[in-house]
Formats: sequence, structure tokens, C-alpha cells
Amino acid sequence: MAAAVIFIILFILITAIHLYQLIRTRLWIFIPFILGGFLQWIGYIGRAISVSETPNWTIGPYVMQTLLLLVAPAVYAASIYIMLGPIIILTNGEIHSIVQLRWLTKIFVAGDVLSFLLQGADHIGGLMVQLLFSGFFMVTSAVFHICMTKFPTTKVLSVFVPWERQLYALYIASALSFVRSLFRLIEYAQGNDGYLISHEVYLYIFDAVLMFATMAVFAWIHPSEITARLSGGNGKHPAGVFRAYGATYPLPPPDKWGSVLSGEE
Repeated sequence: MAAAVIFIILFILITAIHLYQLIRTRLWIFIPFILGGFLQWIGYIGRAISVSETPNWTIGPYVMQTLLLLVAPAVYAASIYIMLGPIIILTNGEIHSIVQLRWLTKIFVAGDVLSFLLQGADHIGGLMVQLLFSGFFMVTSAVFHICMTKFPTTKVLSVFVPWERQLYALYIASALSFVRSLFRLIEYAQGNDGYLISHEVYLYIFDAVLMFATMAVFAWIHPSEITARLSGGNGKHPAGVFRAYGATYPLPPPDKWGSVLSGEE
């Protein structure tokens, strides 16, 4: 019970921070990420209720915690996957991407939606899809990073762009999500009598802690650092966690930024 209550409080706090940042920066593509935060604390409320009902459990809280905590990371991923495109656009680095920009968002978001739907019906199948696309996303990001480091574009050499800082945030979030999904896959593969599902401490270590850390990373290294520079100078990004300033950097045409969200060239 104590652990569940602690994570209810932690996820409410970190989700509130992200909601504040969303309002300040108007980074609407991060709405799914914030919804994932809501699913987390609501899911842990269900877990706390289930613990309080021991040994006379009811189906409602059980379904509430099982489903919401399972799919929340897939909701996070929708926002995370979208952010690679703006980084590539801001650096004029499409030449270094192994996936064309017109397909980048479509491929990863489609995979994420498929993972989300499958997890609602088939936990193991959905988690395998999530692992597949998360791994491919990390490879795509890493190839772009390596190529950009070896052969930087004129934009990167001439203007300060926090592209590496943002890539590192994507790496951390993707790695945490990958480890968490792998844990969940092993947990469900072991069945209801398995070791992992029988010891809830592992749920908190390999799910709750990792997902909270993911939200904390993006509260500190906020993606609006990139999108503010792609908004024609009118965007804002948070300095630290709470303050926000306008972007005053040379920017590419704002219509190019809109294209990556729609999946168009």
C-alpha cells in the first residue's frame, strides 16, 4: 500500500509539472505524454485499492491497474517518437536519417498505435511490437547521431542547436521504456504463478521507477527547446523546469515544422 501511495503522489506531481510546461510552451504534441502520466497515477490508485481489498479482491480495481499501467508507456511513446523529426529538421540533417522524414512519424506512430491496441487484447504480442519499434527507434536515432557527428551540416556548425542534448533525452527515455517493456514481457511469459508477478517489488523497480524517471527526464530536458526554434520565433521553451522564454535563434521555415507532424514532405 505504501509504495502505491508514494507513486500516486510522485506521478501526480510530475504530471502537474508537465501540464504546466505544456500550457507555457504550447507543445501540443506532448499531450499524449501527459495523458500517459494521468494513466500512471490512476493505475496506481487502482493498485492501492486492490491492496486494501486483500484477500477479497474485486475485478474493477484489478482491471484498472493492470490495463492502465500496461498501456501508459505506449501513450508516452507517441510523443517521444514524434520528437526525432523536429531534431532532424532543425539541424537540416535529413540526409543522415535512415528513414525519410515523410515516413518517420507515420512509421513509428503507427507502430505505437498497433502496440497500444494489441496490449489491450494480447499483452505479450503488444509488448513484443513495442520492443520492436522502440529498438528500431533507438537505432534510427543513433545512426542519425553518429552521421551528424562525423559529417555535421552547415546549420549545426554555424548556429547553436541543442540537438545532442535532446537526442540524449530520447536515448534515455527509449532505453528506460525498452527495459520496462522487456520486464513486462518476461513477467507475462512466466504466467500468473511466475516469480516476477508474485513479488511486487519488481513492478516498482522495473516499471514505476523507470516510467517516473522518463517523465522526469523530459521535465528537465524539455522538447520545446527544439520546437520553439521551429515556430518562427514565437515559441517558448522552459529554462530549467518552471520558467519559459521566447526563442531568439535563426530558424528554418515554419511550414517545414508543420510537415513532419502531418507526415508530408
